[in-house]
Amino acid sequence: MSDGAVTTMADAVEAYVRFWETLSPDSLDRLEEVAAQDVRFSDPFNDVRGLAGFRAVFEDMFRRVSEPRFRVTGRAVDGDLCFLRWEFTFRGSGRDWRIDGVSELRFDAAGRVVSHVDHWDAAGQFYERLPVIGAVLRFLRRRLSA
Repeated sequence: MSDGAVTTMADAVEAYVRFWETLSPDSLDRLEEVAAQDVRFSDPFNDVRGLAGFRAVFEDMFRRVSEPRFRVTGRAVDGDLCFLRWEFTFRGSGRDWRIDGVSELRFDAAGRVVSHVDHWDAAGQFYERLPVIGAVLRFLRRRLSA
């Protein structure tokens, strides 16, 4: 692996984790090193295909929030499938935020991600913290809980 090539699934996962944990506006130029040209990215707000769309999602994030940071807290790998548990912290709207989630990843034979689907509770971790809609959602959650 001295030439930087990915040789195993473990290497591919480690390269992807390292990319996200050191993410910055400048590092987005290296996205094609860890993601395939036709990559699909999906989260509760976005569903895009291709490196340009994937990159645009994170360029937008850097414009909207300050101090964004991803930290991977766990991983599970089975063949070309990987799940990463993570926490995402950032500063936005005058407060600190933390979102916990899981990324479901699929890799190609070259060790690049072809599918990155983020799963996290947008209602409980985001919308409920907003001033007006948050009060309504918290009320509904209380009314609907067992």
